[in-house]
Amino acid sequence: MWEIIQAAGWPIWFLILASVIALPIIVERFWALRRSNIIPNGLVNQVLTEYRQRGISTQLLTQTAQRGPLGQIIAAGLANAQSPRVVMKEAIEEVGRVVTHRLDRFLTTLGTIAAMAPLMGLFGTVVGMIEIFGSTTATGTNPVQLAHGISVALYNTAFGLMIAIPCMIFYRHFRALVESYIVEMEREAIRLVDAVHTSSLPAKKTGAAS
Repeated sequence: MWEIIQAAGWPIWFLILASVIALPIIVERFWALRRSNIIPNGLVNQVLTEYRQRGISTQLLTQTAQRGPLGQIIAAGLANAQSPRVVMKEAIEEVGRVVTHRLDRFLTTLGTIAAMAPLMGLFGTVVGMIEIFGSTTATGTNPVQLAHGISVALYNTAFGLMIAIPCMIFYRHFRALVESYIVEMEREAIRLVDAVHTSSLPAKKTGAAS
């Protein structure tokens, strides 16, 4: 491995740094964006059942907020359950923006690496081409410098693509995953608002008017 790094020349260190940054991001996002962490199964139904049986309590709000991003959104809605529907939705949207920002964590960095890795590889290619042209002098061609220039150009191009392709795949995957989570959390939040305000409506009086 060290021989390959030496053959690739000093531009390869930029690509190595990019890969060292990208790999922990991919692992961390895989762990953090698990569905069980973001949208626990049956959370809204559990919270609604507790709400209808015992009403809103500090314990219910605290426990719900600890159940991940969806729990934080639902807790914000429940905290404003006695307020008008518009106020409740605004509270949910405000927390939703914060949650969305957290779900997008590190994805910009990963996307930047995916976009810049080929350019860093191209930079190494240019450096290698400069060495290739520099190997030719009036007295002849320096074969050692020529071979090193070719290896620098090719290795950096290959390493740039090797880093960019998986980074772009994971970036697209995580972006799609976050977007699907956001849509589902919005649907669950709307269901919560509808359930709370429907149950709080006064019952209609029936019977003949006297």
